[in-house]
Amino acid sequence: MSKNTTTGNYPSDTASSLKRIDWFEILNAVLLILVSLLCILPLVHIAAVSFSSSSAASTGLVKLWPVEFTLKSYAYVGGREEFWRAMLVSLQRIAIGTPLNLLLILLVAYPLSKEPNQFAFRSVYAWVFFIPLLFSGGLIPWYITIKQFGLLDSIWALVLPGAVPIFSVVLMLNFFRQTPKELEEAAVMDGAGQWLILWRVFIPISMPALATLALFSMVDNWNSWFDGLILMNNPMNYPLQSYIQTIVVQSDFGAMTREDLMNLSQISDRTLKASQIFLGTLPIIMAYPFLQKYFVKGIVVGSVKG
Repeated sequence: MSKNTTTGNYPSDTASSLKRIDWFEILNAVLLILVSLLCILPLVHIAAVSFSSSSAASTGLVKLWPVEFTLKSYAYVGGREEFWRAMLVSLQRIAIGTPLNLLLILLVAYPLSKEPNQFAFRSVYAWVFFIPLLFSGGLIPWYITIKQFGLLDSIWALVLPGAVPIFSVVLMLNFFRQTPKELEEAAVMDGAGQWLILWRVFIPISMPALATLALFSMVDNWNSWFDGLILMNNPMNYPLQSYIQTIVVQSDFGAMTREDLMNLSQISDRTLKASQIFLGTLPIIMAYPFLQKYFVKGIVVGSVKG
């Protein structure tokens, strides 16, 4: 027998509940759409400016669609050696930094996820890693340390200082703690050691979490620009975002060659900057759909177990 035959006011309660749920879903959808538009519209505007003519971009006629479509700015950027050299530095940073981040995250998070009877000094090591997460040593000690190790003007200055992302370690540590203990106990009964348990048991079932952390690492390495400005004395070694920051914020027309100035008179400084910004964001936009299916599962790593 259904409930509405035993409880007289059940239909009105159900209608009231459905009304509340509908309002919540509507408000939630509107909020998410607004947040999405705030993220997407600036990028659409930048793309529209980059594909527009010099006169249209300079007079502010371009909004969300190209005016007097042209590819001159992209042809000019494609011929700039500085842009492709900075792109190569950023790709090197991702190729080295992302695998190194994942390896060190695993090697730190796995022992810290063990119980005190398995790892006697777990709490001591945990505080060693967690204190820098709460208190930074400061910019000057950070720079002096990197300089003393002779890393300035090298790709290692961009990769090694952030090789152990503590926040990602915390996420991975909690993910390991939520893994059923029976898996490890079965492996121990079969005679497996801790290295074998990590590589053969824990890593295969951690792929969604690792894919998410890999995406975090890629985006972080790709978007970082401040460390490139501080740690690279030679502008030839700038990563892409540092290079873009210099052309957008620190435009120095006095340092441009005669050929550059002649090209700028044809394609406009605004379209040139917009095309380089759009090209700088394009690799991450292209990589995201391939990792999105893992991202949905892995975004809950580190959540409280219910």
